[in-house]
Amino acid sequence: LSSYCAAAPSTVAAIRFVAVSVSVAMLARTAAAFTARAPSAMSPAAVTALKAHAVKVKVNGDHAASFARQLSDDASGHGVDVEHGRGRWLTYGDLETYQPGKFQIKCFNKISPKGLGRFEPGRYDVRTDGNDAGNAHAILLRSHKLKEEDVAHTVRAIARCGAGTNNIPVARMTELGIPVFNTPGANANAVKELVLCGMLLGSRGIVDGINHMKSLGEQGLARERVEKDKAMFGGREIKGKTLAVIGLGHIGAATARDAASLGMNIVGYDPGLSIESALKLPRDIELADSISSAVSNADYISLNIPYIKGTPSEGGTHGIIGRDVISNCKSDCVFLNFARGELVDSEAMKEFLDAGNGRYVTDFPDDLLWDHDGAIVLPHLGASTAEAEETAASMAADTIRAFLENGTIRHSVNFPDTALEAPPPNCIRFAVVNRNVPGVLAKITEACARNGLNIVQQINHSRGGVAYNVMDLDTTGHGDVLSFKTVQEEITMEEGVLSSRVIYGLPGTGYAKNLDGDYFV
Repeated sequence: LSSYCAAAPSTVAAIRFVAVSVSVAMLARTAAAFTARAPSAMSPAAVTALKAHAVKVKVNGDHAASFARQLSDDASGHGVDVEHGRGRWLTYGDLETYQPGKFQIKCFNKISPKGLGRFEPGRYDVRTDGNDAGNAHAILLRSHKLKEEDVAHTVRAIARCGAGTNNIPVARMTELGIPVFNTPGANANAVKELVLCGMLLGSRGIVDGINHMKSLGEQGLARERVEKDKAMFGGREIKGKTLAVIGLGHIGAATARDAASLGMNIVGYDPGLSIESALKLPRDIELADSISSAVSNADYISLNIPYIKGTPSEGGTHGIIGRDVISNCKSDCVFLNFARGELVDSEAMKEFLDAGNGRYVTDFPDDLLWDHDGAIVLPHLGASTAEAEETAASMAADTIRAFLENGTIRHSVNFPDTALEAPPPNCIRFAVVNRNVPGVLAKITEACARNGLNIVQQINHSRGGVAYNVMDLDTTGHGDVLSFKTVQEEITMEEGVLSSRVIYGLPGTGYAKNLDGDYFV
């Protein structure tokens, strides 16, 4: 024991071996002797290793609590505080990346440094390599195809730096009680500008002209033919033409507004138009009652709707721009698809391009149309600007912070928007995620009442199959942590409850889950 007191970091592995090999009763006595002999010489790494591995094995609750208190009391100068659980530990995490007193953020893809800068270094441990975050409390990603095995039991939330969440198994995350956030509107300006660019590309022979001049340059004929050949690439102006905008959300509304300022006539269609988006539309926009009526007289058609699996007859949007819609269009209209490639029926679009002088401009790959003379297929550039990436990352970081620090939910694709004002004095915040079934809320409030905890303020919202509760509990007469641990376990293990959090200021702590009858803390 004395030799461990001044040990180098390399001996931590030996300490871990001891921690998982001996009985907890002996470990508790060892800890008492250890800290009594040389508490000041004990390294923080050694304390963390001993304590974390002691609570990792299946142990008797009283012995684990005694051991945890021993190290917390006698080695408090090290600032070590690790929760313990009961039953089988399914996923604890990785001790090598564990930092007590900090929220750990697991990042996939390259996230804008400006966005990551929103996380305070003193409270957050941001891991830019997704494989180096074994104890993640939240996940940040862009295009990474997230799998369930990427999501440890410690994860409380997931945020995508962008609007679409097709790369996240949202339904499964809902079943696990994990909110998924996105950043609606963060890339709206970048996509809108590309839509406007697409209109110009589809109006003038710009792409063909560029390729022609490169060919002439290789032959040394560019100067000679630059004026003579311009007639080959004539086009039309967009002023005075009609633009049909299908979908009037952030991007659609911005496109309609800026196109109107360029002198275009705007027709819009959106059966779910929000008040917020309506207020952003140009005053003289014409609203249609169907996609077919919106496109019937349009010179340009901008698609700005989400992709939903299933055909239109099934309530989805797969192939929503098919023969029935295209048959209503002008033969020379220009389709602009910077939303999702699956929205367009490629066979129907090919027939349209083959039959007339229309154009199809998109930034999604298409195996059938990629080399068609009437198609202009770009890389997926919609949100690929530094400004959009910074805005999306900052928005995602702020959303994660609001949830982890206050329990606030906004911009979630699977959880209800929920916000409770700041806790009153002498209160702690308690949040519960449960299945949206009758009777669960009553069980939660009854458990608080049985344990003498008064609910000062509370909010309960639901969305689909999940419900989210946030309540502030009066701490008067309950100064000890154990009383809150008791009621938390009681509530978490109720039928229908998925997870709970005590939000009291110390980052990373206070989280519990009901894993099919196992209590995970």
